[in-house]
Amino acid sequence: MSSQELAARAEMLIRSPVAKVFEAFVDPAITSKIWFSHGSGKLEAGKTVQWDWQWYDFSSTAKVKVIEPNERIVVEWSGYGYPTDVEWVFTARPDGTTFVRITNSGFRGSPAEIAKLLVDSTEGFSFLLAGAKALLEHGVQLNLVPDRFPDGLPTSKRS
Repeated sequence: MSSQELAARAEMLIRSPVAKVFEAFVDPAITSKIWFSHGSGKLEAGKTVQWDWQWYDFSSTAKVKVIEPNERIVVEWSGYGYPTDVEWVFTARPDGTTFVRITNSGFRGSPAEIAKLLVDSTEGFSFLLAGAKALLEHGVQLNLVPDRFPDGLPTSKRS
């Protein structure tokens, strides 16, 4: 299997309508309650935004490649020190819920380095989905991402 075929994946059912769930991922005023501390702008195709995690003194840029309202988002982001693609797929379900699948691909390095990045990415995007679920279903902000490393981002996690 090539490194191009390797991808981190996280999936979750969110009991909210697809339009509300999609908006939570494109509007930084909402996303900042579940993932990063600040986003420089709403996600729009062709636009580059900056995402900040102030708790960790870390920032990343994201170039928005695809926006298909209520269906799909694709960004190229520099979260690992080089660009990887992150794709969100939103599937509206007949009962008014939304299934969200996040895939992060394009990792580079040795097999051991890629394996570590796959685990880290899967963990991070799982926290993102769990936080979105809590906020959108129950109005609760869990602070999963800032609480993951209460003493700051370990040196091994920095790009």
